Amino acid sequence: MSRIVILGSGAWGTALALSLHRRGGHQITLWAHSPEFAQDIIGAGENTLFLPGFPIPGAIAITGSEAAVADAEIVVSVVPSEFLRPTLARIRPHLRSGQIIVSATKGVEDHTFLRMTQVIAASLAEAVPGQPRITLPIGALSGPSFALEVAQGQPTAVTVAFEDSEVAARIQYEFSSESLRLYTSADVIGVELGGALKNVIAIAAGIAAGVGLGYNSAAALMTRGIAEITRLAVACGGRRETLAGLSGAGDLVLTCTGSLSRNRTVGQELGQGRKLPGILAGLGGKVAEGVLTTRAALGLARQHNIEMPITEQMELILNQGKDPREAIKSLMLRPGKEEH
Repeated sequence: MSRIVILGSGAWGTALALSLHRRGGHQITLWAHSPEFAQDIIGAGENTLFLPGFPIPGAIAITGSEAAVADAEIVVSVVPSEFLRPTLARIRPHLRSGQIIVSATKGVEDHTFLRMTQVIAASLAEAVPGQPRITLPIGALSGPSFALEVAQGQPTAVTVAFEDSEVAARIQYEFSSESLRLYTSADVIGVELGGALKNVIAIAAGIAAGVGLGYNSAAALMTRGIAEITRLAVACGGRRETLAGLSGAGDLVLTCTGSLSRNRTVGQELGQGRKLPGILAGLGGKVAEGVLTTRAALGLARQHNIEMPITEQMELILNQGKDPREAIKSLMLRPGKEEH
């Protein structure tokens, strides 16, 4: 039996807890950002705010105490990117040697342009008074995985990446079940960037749908989207073949076409003329990671001198109010290029 703590009680964290419970053989704790929210979940018997309709078995412990991570063997971080650093500061004094950290957040940190595993590593490297620095294996879990369908137990396949193949194999074993299949990878960079950057393209796909474009446009957008994601991931040290797999093309197809995608929904409403603040307010506390990732992705691309035309237009729409139809025209009228 493994002791697993999931940091973050949003839809994805709750769905992972339910999936691990169905697998059996684990002691599972779901950590909420506040004791009050933990009590709300306990009282309702389900996560009514983020994943309603799925009873949470009593065998899954719900807590708002950071001390819960102290006894964990595996810590799964599902905290939104903008809240990851302050959350790590809260739990850092309770981490210990011998633990494994799995990042399941699909984002890039704004301003620093760091991947989530890099943010975690940087936080662990910070000195804590009275506590020695610790080095823990940190990996990434990503792939085409809507939380609702994982909670329902629908067959889902994702990738788990660690530099140490033995650690990746352990997580594969601990998490795999009849409904969740894990493939291993040593390419942490590629897996993380594929999962994060596809959210930007999903916003673009939503905009295309919102303005009434058809299948031709959607196919072109997804294909050129994976091309620019791959360029950046490879420049950062990722592997091209990773971006052709589950955490790249697989996740891109899901979020660009699936109605459950929050990022696609944001784009679709932008394409229909709504303003971003009102759209985000309507998400009811849920996060569309692509909104912040767009700016961070461009910062990362500029560091590596990588051209990302779709991402550039999304930044202009999201943060400078550019008309989506003008952005589409700008993309179509770019100078001619070779495909590869």
